[in-house]
Amino acid sequence: MADSVAARGVALRHPAAAPLAVLAAGAAGAGYLYVTDPHEPGHVLPGCPFRLVTGQLCPACGGTRMVYDLMHGHFAGAWLDNRALLLASPFALALLARWACEGLRGRRWRPELKPRTQALILLVAVAWTVARNLV
Repeated sequence: MADSVAARGVALRHPAAAPLAVLAAGAAGAGYLYVTDPHEPGHVLPGCPFRLVTGQLCPACGGTRMVYDLMHGHFAGAWLDNRALLLASPFALALLARWACEGLRGRRWRPELKPRTQALILLVAVAWTVARNLV
């Protein structure tokens, strides 16, 4: 009994545990989203807390609709849902893939963004938020 608990603890500390858990959660969420149209009311999908509090669109608002549209091949609809997030998605997926690959190789990996890169990402997010709320 103690051996199985110890083995489980070791497995959870493996470098691949976190990225594989993120991939599994993402797959489960994508599976639910595939059959749930977020364009229609009456579904169990979380709302945006920023929009709830401010009434304004955050940089990620429309992301759920964008993913739904992408999974169903509606690329023009995905573009209209959230352009900035659509353009950033390949970079986020590449980071997730690298994290998972490094974990499967038994190595821990953390992307280290330089302060200038962090500032650029923040600037783009703020500019996108302002621009999409002006229209």
